[in-house]
Amino acid sequence: MRTSLDFPGALFKHLKTRAAQEGRTLRDLVIELVERGLTAREVVDPQQRFAARPVFGSVDPAATPVHFMSNAALYEIMNKDDDERAIQFMARR
Repeated sequence: MRTSLDFPGALFKHLKTRAAQEGRTLRDLVIELVERGLTAREVVDPQQRFAARPVFGSVDPAATPVHFMSNAALYEIMNKDDDERAIQFMARR
């Protein structure tokens, strides 16, 4: 059966990367993860799993002089956060 799903950007990026690393399709990976999730005993609040966090180390964005940073430096910070979330996500599995 076909359906459409809207994934948060960071999660979708992680799924595509993992599927590519494992040499499988995104569809097969998502099906496996959903099946595992349905049989898991742990109940996780989805609102907490994808809770927004500051991109920068400080809670106060004014503490980081982003206007002096290049786009490449900003993307590096954002991708580092994605990578850390992916590592934490995989560690829980």
